[in-house]
Amino acid sequence: MPAISLLIKPASSSCNMRCEYCFYADVASHRETPNYGVMSEETLEIIVQKAFDYADTLVAFGFQGGEPTMAGLDFFRRVVELQKKYNTRRIQVNNAIQTNGLNINDEWAEFLHENNFLVGLSLDGTADIHDRYRRDAEGRGTFERVLAAARVMERHRVEFNILTTVNIDVARNIERIYYFFRKQGFSYLQFIPCLDELNQPGGQNGYSLTPEAYGDFLKRLFRLWYVDLNTKRPVSIRYFDNLVMMLGGYPPESCGMSGSCSCYYMIEADGSVYPCDFYVTDEWRIGRVQTDGWAEMSASDTARRFVEISRQVAEECQSCPYYRLCRGGCRRNREPISLGENTPNFLCPAFREFFAYAAEDLAKAARKFLR
Repeated sequence: MPAISLLIKPASSSCNMRCEYCFYADVASHRETPNYGVMSEETLEIIVQKAFDYADTLVAFGFQGGEPTMAGLDFFRRVVELQKKYNTRRIQVNNAIQTNGLNINDEWAEFLHENNFLVGLSLDGTADIHDRYRRDAEGRGTFERVLAAARVMERHRVEFNILTTVNIDVARNIERIYYFFRKQGFSYLQFIPCLDELNQPGGQNGYSLTPEAYGDFLKRLFRLWYVDLNTKRPVSIRYFDNLVMMLGGYPPESCGMSGSCSCYYMIEADGSVYPCDFYVTDEWRIGRVQTDGWAEMSASDTARRFVEISRQVAEECQSCPYYRLCRGGCRRNREPISLGENTPNFLCPAFREFFAYAAEDLAKAARKFLR
């Protein structure tokens, strides 16, 4: 059997923050049940047992939300206990968690270090930019608490990276943000484009990206990254790292860069399973862990339709010189799409502009670091 990768929402859409651009709050609002509460221990045990029964090389557990730490530290202690209980064949286990950091204290950090969790910490740059859209349930800014969480994890030697949502303010201020991250000692960075609401045209909100702003952002960030690439303090930026690997003949590890969806297992707190974190809606439920097997769910008509739709290629993509790097981008930015329709990526002009600017230097980086 192959490796298996699970993305689990132990606290469903519950969160102690109210980020203005939160894509999951929007996705959850489209369901009959927006919030399933905290996952039961019974459901958790079924997930873990079935994962180890299925795989024989690797089981990867990723935890997101909402805010996954709202399930409580004891929930995650139980995760580790169950992994040890059911991993009788000593299969490799990877644990990762994406968090806003508000609940991270010494006790949490000690646990994360001892159990080798890779942590993604959401931070949108400097205080003014971060606090503009990432406020708590009382409307207060969260920057200082998130930065404090980073310091706690550093003290406990937790491996973590920074995840930044690229809204319009981040795009306009990327130099200031990049140098701030460098000054803080953050050298593993992810920048993901901000999403607008499901089934709505892009660029309609105050925080929204436009293709023009995103293209300019990519070029400016790339120049910062490329200059530092040849210094003693290079910075890892996931998107650029993936592009270099692709130019070297390797597949991207980021699903949004692969050209089509792969239908992984996104598990809500009630045990419902979906093919993608961006499509956790009733329409795209592919099964339940309590009653269905992994292979059965991935072979379901719903799962197959989800993947097949993502393989549609817009006409302009077919003749684009950068298609082998762009591959149409994430399906979420190609909505609305359906079988037989070719819809261009909302951010297509940004990618064209960026690749025209950076292609030569990306190729140089690939030749240097992958030889």
